[in-house]
Amino acid sequence: MPVLLAGSAYRRLWAARTVSQCGDVAQFTALALLAFHLTGSGLGVSGVVIAEIAPVLLLAPLAGPLVDRLPRVTVMVGADLARMVLAAVLAVWHRDIALVYAVAFGLSAGSVFFNPAAGSLLPALVTDDELVAANSGIWSAAVLSQILVAPLAGLLTATAGYGWAFAANAASFAISAIMLRGLRTSEAPRPVTTISIWAQDREALHLVARDRLLRALAVAQTLAALSAGATSALLVVLAAHRLHASGGGYGLLLAAIAVGAFTGPLLLARLPARTHGPMIVFAAFGLRSLVDLVLATVIALPAALGALVCYGIGTSTGNIAFATVIQSHVPDRLRGRVFSAFDLIWQSMRLTSLLIGGLLADAAGIRAVYYLGGALLAAAALAGLTLLGVPGNWRPARASHSPASHDH
Repeated sequence: MPVLLAGSAYRRLWAARTVSQCGDVAQFTALALLAFHLTGSGLGVSGVVIAEIAPVLLLAPLAGPLVDRLPRVTVMVGADLARMVLAAVLAVWHRDIALVYAVAFGLSAGSVFFNPAAGSLLPALVTDDELVAANSGIWSAAVLSQILVAPLAGLLTATAGYGWAFAANAASFAISAIMLRGLRTSEAPRPVTTISIWAQDREALHLVARDRLLRALAVAQTLAALSAGATSALLVVLAAHRLHASGGGYGLLLAAIAVGAFTGPLLLARLPARTHGPMIVFAAFGLRSLVDLVLATVIALPAALGALVCYGIGTSTGNIAFATVIQSHVPDRLRGRVFSAFDLIWQSMRLTSLLIGGLLADAAGIRAVYYLGGALLAAAALAGLTLLGVPGNWRPARASHSPASHDH
């Protein structure tokens, strides 16, 4: 990390994403608590996340091609400015659940463009050998902010109100945009293309369908998202109904996840470089499966906190390995579309999970949601390992891979 942060381009990206993440944590905590306060039901909490998922389903087919056509820094700055305005609106008006859903929709729309641009840009700032460390640095700073901010946000909403958390997020987007404006990259100029956006999308989908590694990741991610959509959104319900935890207790649960997520990259750095691939992704799904089963069983807050530390370890190692595999395996001209395609898979399955999970929580109780979630994550791990086959089948192919020439 000291070597990476010595480079001004990576340092700017790292700092911008860290500041923005601090605001996101405050808003995520406040939104979940606010939705539960305004509606009093698990389905009402799920409505916030549904509002965040809908833009991905609508805009991801457009976002991927635009990220691959336009300068990625420009895309990121524009997304930050739009989200700054929306977060400021919620800081002033937040007593109407319809407005909460509408702003959540708009903030997510900005992320649809920002996230694939940021993920696709990173290989232009660091070398191939530095990708794991670079992804780990961004991830670790983000979760460290969650450790510090989530408990404070829970307490702040209980004492000073929700507006302060939303105002912090608006300020974070403004600071991020200013930092990114000065970012200079070694990206090659975007090639001029005359093919339609839909034809570009089909090219990326063709790659995912033909490539053995991407196909395995897609199937596993589908099953994992069917679990994580409900269990992550309804953690606030688990805290209230099962663990009898207040807003501050819910903030501690989020912080426990962050402690594990901060530890994960440190553990990943100790593994041989050859293991930093898809096997880590699938193993992480297996670990998270065990955690969901524990959360469905225990009633003591300390036990839940310990389980969620393990959940954070699985989340961080899996996400870092996933991002590194895509950045190494997919050529630059397709990378934004592939990231967007996986976002589309993840969010569409999350939406399905939320619709089922919210109803299941109200009808059968929150335990049923977590037992089902654990089973689906176990299925994701097994499906991914089965479809990938021998671990050695994976190898980085960023420089030479083409959609029709390899089936790894």
